[in-house]
Amino acid sequence: MPHLDVHALESDLAGRETELIKKLTDAVAAVYGDWAREIAVVRLIGIPPHRWGIGGEPARAPAPAVTFGIKEAAFGRPDADEIVASLVSGVTDALVDVFGERVRAGATVELVGVPAGRSAVGGVVDPR
Repeated sequence: MPHLDVHALESDLAGRETELIKKLTDAVAAVYGDWAREIAVVRLIGIPPHRWGIGGEPARAPAPAVTFGIKEAAFGRPDADEIVASLVSGVTDALVDVFGERVRAGATVELVGVPAGRSAVGGVVDPR
């Protein structure tokens, strides 16, 4: 793990997929080290504009939203505040690099901790 799910307007993603995947993976590697590059998973989820609403109305130009799944133990480390801040700023900067400065103010990054023993790959529970 880390897993990043990026929700963005389909029209914003079109043609930028490769660049966004690379920049987000670079942001992860900048915090964890190059070893994390090979295990970073990025999923881009394009949403048609009429299916994204804010305040009860269709959104005009919503900024991307990122759900970042990491091991819950990362939040218990002595350097957790630094790790969280670095991940949030790195991911936000990657979004801005790809979509432009207009997304910075509204871009959301939600770090979601996965408890030990609550994830699996290939049908095998990861005890870590």
